[in-house]
Parts: sequence; structure tokens; C-alpha cells
Amino acid sequence: MKRVYHLDLDKRQTRSARIALLPGDPGRSALIADAISRTFGRPWRPLASKREFTTCLARIGAAHILVTSTGIGGPSASIAVDELAQLGVTTFIRVGTTGAIQPWIKTGDCVVTTASVRLDGASTHYAPIEYPAVASQEITSALIAGAGEAGVKCHAGVTASSDTFYQGEERTDSFRRYILRRFRGSTEEWRSLHVLNYEMESATVLTLTASMGLKGGCVTGVVNRGAIGKITAEALKKGETNAITVAIRAAGLLVSVGNWLGQRSPR
Repeated sequence: MKRVYHLDLDKRQTRSARIALLPGDPGRSALIADAISRTFGRPWRPLASKREFTTCLARIGAAHILVTSTGIGGPSASIAVDELAQLGVTTFIRVGTTGAIQPWIKTGDCVVTTASVRLDGASTHYAPIEYPAVASQEITSALIAGAGEAGVKCHAGVTASSDTFYQGEERTDSFRRYILRRFRGSTEEWRSLHVLNYEMESATVLTLTASMGLKGGCVTGVVNRGAIGKITAEALKKGETNAITVAIRAAGLLVSVGNWLGQRSPR
């Protein structure tokens, strides 16, 4: 049986799972799987851990759910999505943290990404830059509904998804401090274009899934003010917890209407 190289998994291990939750941090894979177990009363177990990719298997009812970390940024996220698709996954939800750039979005709120500004490079290896990084309507609706069920304030809209944390998000607290001319004033420009937040993987995840006829979505918890804000332990915990809660509620809703989960989008 074929074993995908980077995730170190085969279809026998994944048990025909069609939904994958994708945190960036490998440490969050077990955290999310355990939260699924506590919410739906089914046991979970670790499957594999190699490099930045840690995968756990959980269950919602009769449906198996994979939780696979992607690491930071587009290149490693593209590997995770591609190899999970090879294993039969059709539905991908990125679960992460973010910096908000609009003043009305508060720490602990969640952003449900409807589409992403492609400030990455990895996605261009799958589709030209003119191709939109757009989320699945079904997943977006499930995430918004999940936030409502959980009582978590969420904002749906466009995300700026950058390859770099410091330069691409116009941060001045890096070692170099100098910002290249192409990024100076970029935060204000995105803000004026009604972009909600910065993060680092959604452009890749959404471009890959849409271009391959799969379904992708993204929910992130706000942990700081993008470009300038410090990340405190309290803010990180609140944003992380709320994003995980919303993603799990959404996964439960998707399982409950599972007639389309095993299908690719029509071409």
C-alpha cells in the first residue's frame, strides 16, 4: 500500500477519512484531536509525526477526521494538502492564529477567510497568480454557523496571506528592521481594501483545494494587532481555543450533511 513520503501515512491508517483539520503548530494536532474527543465522545489516537507534520485520527460519529499540522508557511502547507489529497481527503479546514488589521476586530475573535490575497509563492506552482484563492462556500457557511453555535464572535472576509511573518506583514520588530519598498505602506493599503487580517497559509491551502476540485476553508483566532502587536500568552490561548472550537463545530456540521463529503467538485 502506498505510503506518502512526508506525512508518513497510508490509506489503511487514515481509515478513509475525508475531512482534515490543518493547524500549523505540530503541538496543536493532539490538542485538537483531544478536543474533538471531548466534544463528541469518541477516542482519538496519534498516527505519525515526521518533520513538521504530526497527524492524529479522531472521530465525529462514524466519520474519521484527520488532524494534520502543516508547519509554518506555504511550501510545507502545500505538501500536507497534496499528500492528504493523495490519501483521499476531500475537505480541508485550516485552523490557526492571526493578526487583525481592522480596528473593530478584537483579540479572541475569529476570522473566517472567504478568500486570500496571494502574497505567497507556493500557490503559484499550482495555479497562476490570476487564479483566486477562494474558500468553499459549504465550509465557510459551516464555520460561520459553528461560531454562532459556540458563541464566538467571527468576521468573514478577505485575508492577506504572506510567505513571511516580518517583511510581508510590514513588521519593524525583526532583526533587520528595514522594510523593503514593496511592503512599505502595505498594511494601510490592505486595510483600505477591507482586508481583515494577516496570516501565512490560507492562500496556499485555498488555491490548492479550489484548483484541484477539492473543498478548502480557513478559520483563525485573533492573537494580536497585525504588523505591530505583541502576542501575549493570554491572547494566544484565547485565540487558539476559539479557532479550535469553531473548526470542530464546523466539522460536526459537515459530517451531519455528509452526502457530499466524499465527492470532488464537478469539473
